[in-house]
Amino acid sequence: MGIRIYRPYTPGTRERTVADFAELTASKPEKSLTKSRHRPKGRNNRGVITCRHRGGGHKRRYRIIDFRRDKREMPAKVLTVEYDPNRNARIALVQYQDGEKRYILHPTGLAVETEIMAGENSPIEVGNALPLYAIPLGTAVHNVELVAGKGGQIVRAAGTSAQVVAKEGNYVALKLPSGEVRLIRKECYATIGQVGNAEDRNTRLGKAGRKRWLGRRPQVRGSVMNPVDHPHGGGEGRAPIGRSGPVTPWGKPALGYKTRKKNKHSNKYILRRRRRSSKRGRGGRES
Repeated sequence: MGIRIYRPYTPGTRERTVADFAELTASKPEKSLTKSRHRPKGRNNRGVITCRHRGGGHKRRYRIIDFRRDKREMPAKVLTVEYDPNRNARIALVQYQDGEKRYILHPTGLAVETEIMAGENSPIEVGNALPLYAIPLGTAVHNVELVAGKGGQIVRAAGTSAQVVAKEGNYVALKLPSGEVRLIRKECYATIGQVGNAEDRNTRLGKAGRKRWLGRRPQVRGSVMNPVDHPHGGGEGRAPIGRSGPVTPWGKPALGYKTRKKNKHSNKYILRRRRRSSKRGRGGRES
């Protein structure tokens, strides 16, 4: 894919960049593989806001993605590459020899009319799904299962891939996009290749309205609130936050504070922790 850059005709186009969608081959989805989906808008089952800054956005139809790849040893042909409003990756419509159609995540380099397959005897080619024990060391994979047969749960975002780095006993070590090295059961399936649409990280929204189209409501800095609303609030003029470090509206440390449970059952499978990354969003806003 490429990036389309706008000329500054208006304030909204001055910083705007979008994908050129050149890789797409169909404009409408397969109707039998879509369904309506309730959007919780950041609310729980009681209607209470549990995740701030969510709501609104364009209406969407959910595309049913085959994360399990459970039609084994049966070739499928790639029919189209399509846009999915529910994720930043592209999706590919494939048709199996028995006539069934399914959507899969579109990996980089998978062209229309290409044949793919899932199974332990599948060749090591982009788009094929195999158990981890059958994948050579150093291979890039995506859509990785954490529980055999449950379907891929990790490495599904645009441009991401994990690398098979070691095999020992019943486990395979994967280096994840975050830098974490983790053990996963060798029976778990993964798909060869890198998720497509890697240039998505280089796009810029350009205006607040595009954020609203995506279902994100405005964020307000804590330092401009009143003391009753945020620990950073109050004071005269541009006052400092008045604490040893930034905190959330509920007083918990923010920007770098580790929130993973110390006694989580899966800690024993992590060989190396992920590298520390900044919690700041676009523009470096604080909580």
